[in-house]
Amino acid sequence: MNNTIFDTHSHYDDEAFDEDREDILSGLLSHNIGRVVNIGVDIPTCKNTLLLAEKYDFVYAAIGFHPSDTKGMQEEDLDWLRAHRKDPKVVAIGEIGLDYHWSESPEENRNQQKWFRWQIALAKEAGLPIVVHSREAAADTMEIIREEKAAECGGIIHCYSYSATQAEEYVRMGFYIGVGGVITFKNSRRLKETVLAIPLESIVLETDCPYLAPEPFRGKRNDSTLLPHVVAAISEIKGVPEEEVIAVTTRNAESVYRLT
Repeated sequence: MNNTIFDTHSHYDDEAFDEDREDILSGLLSHNIGRVVNIGVDIPTCKNTLLLAEKYDFVYAAIGFHPSDTKGMQEEDLDWLRAHRKDPKVVAIGEIGLDYHWSESPEENRNQQKWFRWQIALAKEAGLPIVVHSREAAADTMEIIREEKAAECGGIIHCYSYSATQAEEYVRMGFYIGVGGVITFKNSRRLKETVLAIPLESIVLETDCPYLAPEPFRGKRNDSTLLPHVVAAISEIKGVPEEEVIAVTTRNAESVYRLT
């Protein structure tokens, strides 16, 4: 039984880690963190992600354009992603998706949708899973995933925030649900309902660090060493031992990212 935690979604290239990035990453294993996937959101962060994956054996890379970063995206950016998808440490296309929270117009929404579709197509072409960011765009995200047959490549619905019913639909399609620090928040009723409703075999752990630190560190910088708080919350909701939560979610992460 694998007893190390797998952080499926981190941003260690963020400037929040500029002062102590090496100390944190080199110390993760001593905190029972076995593997980490760092996630790009545009070309510069994807390049930094690849550098981190090259430097650390236990760090893997996901490359893609976050929906909020697609406004100026060009076809040559997609070509760059296509050229680097075969890097041996690249395990996913992401994070991609839709985010209408900051969107200023229907035109911007349509642009996000276009690039979401194109990046799904790239993932299918590359035989890689997708890491999906979806905020205030539940219906459109589901529609595009269905229309583009994204279940063929599978992936993770990151930082899940919608209904348990919709989560169950994603699970039926073969997607995993990303659960992080939000599960420990007092106002996270919908996520708690989701974790209760879906099987543990469909859940993966994530930090989204440096964001979304769990209680009692909410509002502070997050990192993978705080994932035991997420494990404890899932353990309580599901009524299973923490060791089982770690073992099953790590196995799930290895499955979705095609790692052994």
